[in-house]
Amino acid sequence: MGYWPHLLLIGLVALLWLWDRRHPQTVNRLEENILIGLMVLITAVSFGQVIARYMFNTGWSAALEFTTSCFSWLILFGMSYGIKHGTHLGVDVFLNKLPLGVFRWVSMLGGLAGLLYGLLLLDATWLQVLGVETRSGAIDYWSKMYRVNVGSEELRWPTLIQEWFGVNDRVQRWIVLLMLPISLALISFRSLQAIISIYRGQRRSVIASHEAEELVAENKGVLANIKD
Repeated sequence: MGYWPHLLLIGLVALLWLWDRRHPQTVNRLEENILIGLMVLITAVSFGQVIARYMFNTGWSAALEFTTSCFSWLILFGMSYGIKHGTHLGVDVFLNKLPLGVFRWVSMLGGLAGLLYGLLLLDATWLQVLGVETRSGAIDYWSKMYRVNVGSEELRWPTLIQEWFGVNDRVQRWIVLLMLPISLALISFRSLQAIISIYRGQRRSVIASHEAEELVAENKGVLANIKD
């Protein structure tokens, strides 16, 4: 199949990087709206399915597959969003005991782990440089689905779409799996950004900070002042 999926992903990440530099708030709103839209779809379809089943004894046969796919998209896309904004939970009891300089390098190591994780799952063929013979990863799996063009189990295109574009009745599985390589590319990209930001001192770590503890510490004397 060649390397065109790799080039498309690199181009997508490059465009996102340029767009994020020029219009960061717009990119943030877009990412948030994607996550919100997926949650709305899951909620609406699940609620509608309950109403249709228990009130009208009917329903959408593809509802489960649709909500499962939306949920997987939500998780995959949310992983890169969490790295970008530092909202992933983590255990940093030991890290907080380290000197500031050591803490920064260990935090960068955590970002490097996220980068390697994304690249390994995205395309493991680069391990051949280390003598590991493998041909696996999200790109390879997605490419196979694209070549065989197999359809989903229950998801069907509307009749109008079938007539207009001459597609098969079942939604192609490669479309459903499209978020898999995209999300892993974004995870790798956001992890690299996190490493650079930590090195420059623009952020503390990859995981969520102790904002709740900081708020408690800042306001611990509030009640005492009120009583006085």
